[in-house]
This record gives sequence, C-alpha cells and structure tokens, in this order.
Amino acid sequence: MNKEKKNSRMIMLLIDMLITAVLLVFDQFTKHLAVVHLKGQAPYVLIDGVLELQYLENRGSAFGMLQNQKVFILFVGIVFLAVLLFFLLKLPEQKKFRIVHILLAVIIAGGIGNMIDRFRLDYVVDFISFVLINYPIFNVADIYVVVATIGLFILFLFVYKEKDLEFLNFKQNRYREMK
Repeated sequence: MNKEKKNSRMIMLLIDMLITAVLLVFDQFTKHLAVVHLKGQAPYVLIDGVLELQYLENRGSAFGMLQNQKVFILFVGIVFLAVLLFFLLKLPEQKKFRIVHILLAVIIAGGIGNMIDRFRLDYVVDFISFVLINYPIFNVADIYVVVATIGLFILFLFVYKEKDLEFLNFKQNRYREMK
C-alpha cells in the first residue's frame, strides 16, 4: 500500500471515529436528559396519539426480548461490533464506499451507546414512544442502528454490483484463476 493510500485510509478511519464519538456523546446526552426529566414522570406528549417521551429501563434486547440476559447480550454485542470493525477495515479506499464508512460508524455508535448503558446500569435507557402503532419504546442509539442498517441494505441491494463487493470474499484470487 503506497503512502498516499495509507494516509487516505487513516483519514477515513479518523472521520469514522469522529462520527462515532459525536453520535455517541449525543446518544448519552439524550439518555441523561431522559433520566433527569422523564424518570418517575408521566409520559410527555409531543404529538397527541402519535409520539411521546416515556422513560423505560430495558433489561432485554430489541423489543424487550432476552430479559435479564446481560452477559449474553453484551457478548453478542461485542462479537457484532468486532465484525463491523473488521468489515470497516476491509472496505476499499474508493470514493463510492465512503457512505458505507459513515453508515458503519453510525451503527457502531448505536451499538456502543447501548452497551455503555448495559455495562454501567445493567439496562438500556429507552424513552421515545411511537404510540400510534403501539411500537416498543426505543432510544437515539436504536435509531442510529435501524436507519443506518436500512441504508446499508438499500446500498447493497440496489447500488453496489457483485463486483463492487469482491473485497468481502475470503477466497484467495490465485485459487480462482487456476480453475
């Protein structure tokens, strides 16, 4: 790898870390506000019958599954984050993959944000309630993960071609050329 490519990779990884850090701080700040202003209070109605702010201590994972399974949830989260970091480090330098860098940084911020709560408090602070469809209460970190995952799904399904994703292949090219 030449020096220019190495510098480009380092700059992109620094940008990824900055995005993750900023989003992580915002997530933790919103959770702090939820604890200070919503804990022990009646739900705060933003849009009547549609959206409320309501404090909840989620001791499970998504949709409240796996209640009180902190160790298992943390283990799965750490493995998931390791896979995302591996993927992030394998991404090509090309400009067309910059959006993938950003989306992965957003997902990582969401995952770390909820893991911090789980390590520190034994539960995740949730506070956004979409009451129109009786959706489970969620937080800003959850929004990061869901929106960025949908973005990645759309990119991989409709934008990138199979050739663009060859960097994900674990097979060595020299074996393919022999066949």
